[in-house]
Amino acid sequence: MIPAQTLGKLSSALPFFLSFILIPLVWIGALMGGWWILLTPLCAWYLFAAIDMMVGLNLENADLETSEDQLFWYKLLTQVWAPLQFLSLFGLIAYVSGAQHLSGLEKFGVFFGVGVMTGTVGIVYAHELMHQRNRFERTLGDLLLAMVLYSHFRSEHLLVHHRYVGTPRDTVTARYNEGFHRFYPRVLRESLHSSFRAEREMLARKGRPWWDKANPFWTYWGLQAGMLALALLVGGWGGLVLFLVQAGVAIWQLEVVNYVEHYGLTRKHLGDGKYEHVMPRHSWNAAHKATNWLMINLQRHSDHHYKPDRRFPLLQNYSEADAPQLPLGYPLMAVTAMVPPLWRRIMNPKVRQWRQMYYPEITDWTEYNKARTPMPR
Repeated sequence: MIPAQTLGKLSSALPFFLSFILIPLVWIGALMGGWWILLTPLCAWYLFAAIDMMVGLNLENADLETSEDQLFWYKLLTQVWAPLQFLSLFGLIAYVSGAQHLSGLEKFGVFFGVGVMTGTVGIVYAHELMHQRNRFERTLGDLLLAMVLYSHFRSEHLLVHHRYVGTPRDTVTARYNEGFHRFYPRVLRESLHSSFRAEREMLARKGRPWWDKANPFWTYWGLQAGMLALALLVGGWGGLVLFLVQAGVAIWQLEVVNYVEHYGLTRKHLGDGKYEHVMPRHSWNAAHKATNWLMINLQRHSDHHYKPDRRFPLLQNYSEADAPQLPLGYPLMAVTAMVPPLWRRIMNPKVRQWRQMYYPEITDWTEYNKARTPMPR
């Protein structure tokens, strides 16, 4: 166990600040052009994975009695990122849209890298912030999501995903044998509808219509419109296109991680629309040290679903006896997901092993595979 006093030191939090390296990397790509534009994706996808191979796994768990005050540096990390990303994103739009030394392809490449940054780090930090109860952090999370035009993710994640993960009601639980090329358009189509319905139903229970001012979609639409207008203002129509490029890449980065996190893992249907409680075994866990620095322990996803209100430094690691383990960190697993035959070759046997380990009494998985078990009540 990592004592609270040790966890609270700046030296313990510093490795998580390594994600900030992506900001200067995207600027180097914009200033230099050429092959330099590849720095950001190469760093995010491969450098941290290479460090994983050198530093190994982190199996230690923090003291759960650690106070909020002792988590100061970790909270500062996520709170500072939002204004830095805002300044970088719109500064780059202003600079790149008028840069004479960059070709159209190079401009696209720079903003592909920006999307890797706003997706791999920005959305992950937004995820941490929106799980907090104070308005300040939740607002920062909303701003980060608006920068990638995916504000409804907050409603979908908090109201639908955490409640219904591993059931047919959850859009982002990837089905067994479902390739990412099928998963991705399905999620894009269903998640917006699902999130809006969740907010509409919650308002209806209070006797209010969907257009009530309490519906957060008004905030989502307003923030996103503001971001689009600002991109147009600082970069013209070319700047708006660049903004859309990074948003598209960021959304793809998010959803491929969603695909990895729960692929093939379903909760047991107990009958009459009732499902077992969410347990650590319903998420894929990864204890790889460096990629957990990059993604602020998102790979300890088993504990996040078991205890969603825990801040990221306190998330616990689980052994293979309690949660299924990924062979690689999320970045390399995401790359693998882009090649469906390779993904199935690696992951399908692991899903079958998981089923045999936890649910030997279930002999026919057809309804689970097709998400045709009854909708949860």
